[in-house]
Amino acid sequence: MTPYPHLFTPIKIGGQLIKNRIFSAPTGPMSYTARGHLTTENMAYYELKAKGGCGVVTLGESIVHAATGQSHDRQICLDDPHVLPSLTNTARAITRYGAVANIELSHGGKYAGLASIGGHKKERRPAYGPSHDILPSGEEVLEMPQKLIYEILDAYGAAADVAKRAGFGMVMVHAGHGWLFNQFLSPLENHRKDEFGGSLENRARFLLMALDRVRQAVGPGFPIQIRMNGDDFTEGGLHLEDYKELARMVESRVDLFNISCGSHERQELFVRTHPSAFLDHGCNVYLAAAIKQVVSKPVSCVGALGDPEQCEEIIASGQADIVELGRALLADPFLPKKAYTGQKEDITPCLRCFVCLGESVINGTNRCSVNPVIGAELEEKYYVAPPLRKKKVLVVGGGPAGMEAAITAARRGHEVLLYEKTDALGGALKFAEAVPFKQDLYRFTQCLIRRVESSGVKVTLNQRVDRALAEKVRPDVLIIAAGAQPVIPAIPGIASDKVVSVAQAEANPDALGERVVILGGGLVGCETGIHLGMKGKQVTIVDMRDTLAADVNMFHGMALGQELNKCVTAVTGGTGRAVTDEGLIYTDRVGQEHLLPADAVLCAVGMRACTDVMEELWNVVDEQYVIGDCVKPAQVTQAISDAYYLAKNL
Repeated sequence: MTPYPHLFTPIKIGGQLIKNRIFSAPTGPMSYTARGHLTTENMAYYELKAKGGCGVVTLGESIVHAATGQSHDRQICLDDPHVLPSLTNTARAITRYGAVANIELSHGGKYAGLASIGGHKKERRPAYGPSHDILPSGEEVLEMPQKLIYEILDAYGAAADVAKRAGFGMVMVHAGHGWLFNQFLSPLENHRKDEFGGSLENRARFLLMALDRVRQAVGPGFPIQIRMNGDDFTEGGLHLEDYKELARMVESRVDLFNISCGSHERQELFVRTHPSAFLDHGCNVYLAAAIKQVVSKPVSCVGALGDPEQCEEIIASGQADIVELGRALLADPFLPKKAYTGQKEDITPCLRCFVCLGESVINGTNRCSVNPVIGAELEEKYYVAPPLRKKKVLVVGGGPAGMEAAITAARRGHEVLLYEKTDALGGALKFAEAVPFKQDLYRFTQCLIRRVESSGVKVTLNQRVDRALAEKVRPDVLIIAAGAQPVIPAIPGIASDKVVSVAQAEANPDALGERVVILGGGLVGCETGIHLGMKGKQVTIVDMRDTLAADVNMFHGMALGQELNKCVTAVTGGTGRAVTDEGLIYTDRVGQEHLLPADAVLCAVGMRACTDVMEELWNVVDEQYVIGDCVKPAQVTQAISDAYYLAKNL
């Protein structure tokens, strides 16, 4: 029997029986064709979620009226007559595993024709919203004429028909996140004087008519899900009581409520709509619980969910009927199956690092920090031949790269020996336990350690590997994952007792005193500064560059920026010159010298690869590899990916 009986109780939505309460929230890769068609790689992306055990798998950002509705140039275009074959094949890929295929019917409204968050500008097109507007970018938004309103209504009906013909068993009408219907609903956005403006009833008219068109297209019993906010979190917008009223208005037209919040298009709200690591897991669930109190139809919730115990409690306590998971199913698509069989400890946690969204913006690809398969789902579908012979593999270093390489090599059937020079596995990640917003990172580290232990890897701690030891072991394969070490600037006083390492500071912040200066404003310096600021310290970060955390992806940068503004003072364009008994001396952009009083100075100017291990062990064996931070210090994403694919092909 499963330890999560409520989570795995079937539920009927409309006329559709669904096998469990774990739904894949609407997501989408950015690698659709320029015409908005799905590729075989896209199909494999959705298929993997179904294979992992989700009850429903949802395609996100599917545009009903491409001429006016696309917010960027990599969205499914449902009004293209040639999209049907790829939709059909995708639905088949999902349903063959017993999941229901769902698709989100969307329109960008005033953000269409323009570059949206996560999008790319195409040719300039007119953008239409409920009322005339000027966006912060200076782009003009035209008031949508009634003729176009009715054209878009027809498009919703046509899109629903296409989805049903393609084999989808459910459709979702997107009315949240600052998109078209949300714009019409908002008194802040909608200033129309016709029947589509004024009272909430009038502002909701467009949405209600669209739901009617969708119902006409799909017929009775076919599940219609509405995605709507529980709060806009914007002054002058709609709030929970307004959305309760809206829920009552639409209930007769829908079979399931999906309750989210905020706006996808506003930076200050994006990290609440997609909760950052600085927010609690399930921080938006209360909105779904409130809506559930006023409707009789099932309600689903979203918001940084992924722990099966939390999900079970949400359903058991009546807060919601369904949990919808987004990024958690990138980190581990097999989360549902693992939860069902009681393998919670083997679920790879999402770090909420926004690498998935960041990569989609940078290069239009899919990627996950902790799951190297994401973006290569099609490749993973096909059988990988077992190794021609069993090899003895020596892994040097027990950080994330070394552990992932050891795990994958052992699962391939090789004999694996892992040596770590310290008294514990984890590398640079082992100190994450002390930081509240790094708990997911700590859980990931523990997950890797458990996999090392269960995979048959022979681990030796407190042992540095020199050339003599490596030659004694006589491995067939040598994998060097020795990590990196902090860069120490050559300035006076850097060796004084006042200078503390980041690891020491995070582990024992109380020993630092009240005034802390951090030299270095990269990701490590910023996150440490936030942690200490949350502890009540007076934190100042000094960095040579003009922007803190300049190398972080834009989405995590949004979250970092909000937290830094709360509790950290930034000095940009500053160069550390000396550490004294009083604090840190630095020079500004024009060379003027300043003193920052400090009880402790933290050095976080960067990391350098541990090349000495590589140099000592080079050519011990013919088959030898170097991975992780000892190649080039980087975030965990690259380390995990390189380690997995290297070991997979041994």
